[in-house]
Amino acid sequence: MNGKTVVITGGTSGIGEVAAIRLSEMGAKLVLVAREESRALATLAKLKGEGHSYHLADLSSLASVKHLASEIRSAHESIDVLINNAGGYFDTRQVTVDGLERTFAVNHMAYFVLTAGLFLNFKPGARIISTASDAHRMAKIDWDDLQSTTAYKGFTVYSNTKLMNILFTLELAKKLEGLGVAAFALHPGFVNTRFADNNDSGFAKFFQFLKKWIAITPEEGAKTIVHLVTTPGIENLSGSYWAKCKPSKPRKAAQNEADAKRLWEISERIAHG
Repeated sequence: MNGKTVVITGGTSGIGEVAAIRLSEMGAKLVLVAREESRALATLAKLKGEGHSYHLADLSSLASVKHLASEIRSAHESIDVLINNAGGYFDTRQVTVDGLERTFAVNHMAYFVLTAGLFLNFKPGARIISTASDAHRMAKIDWDDLQSTTAYKGFTVYSNTKLMNILFTLELAKKLEGLGVAAFALHPGFVNTRFADNNDSGFAKFFQFLKKWIAITPEEGAKTIVHLVTTPGIENLSGSYWAKCKPSKPRKAAQNEADAKRLWEISERIAHG
């Protein structure tokens, strides 16, 4: 990883921060994407080596993510790895400045817009890694209501976006064919991080309780990310879903190529306004 440039969202806490630290120990140059400067600076202080940097962005805003991509393009001629890792869970329906449901905006559209904005900076050998979840197995996507205007259940909407992460990776792999760039999605495990700590519902409190007793550590949760970044010879598995550092079969809905294409086209329309 010596000298390789790794862009990571959600790299200032949890599995993202652990992955950033481990990759810096291997010689990578980390480009952190953060919402708060104080958190970015705190993580930078933990990284090994030199040449690391950070950019601030609100991943719920399309304009902010597009500006972020422009900043990164200007600062880095080529990118070796993009890790789309930031995500959120919201008990109640919230709407972004773009009129999008916030979970959809942060967990899916930010992945889509940032990846598209950096597309020309990926050189042969590059990898795009997106943190999904086995929560996708509980998804119930209503293609006529992707913004969850008629019914909103926090965990169902979260699960929907995790299914979208896998479908996004499936279609992205097709777009990357012949370019020497690979795409992967992953399930990090049930990890004890800050996930859902910003919520106060009965479900969120129960989830927080479970984390203390049965969740794995961020160190364990970061292993599959680091594995996908550093393991040679897996390029032919582009488009695949991983768990515990091995390929894993997602549910049938996550293998639907027609839905993957449909989601991509919808995302393009939203991204272009």
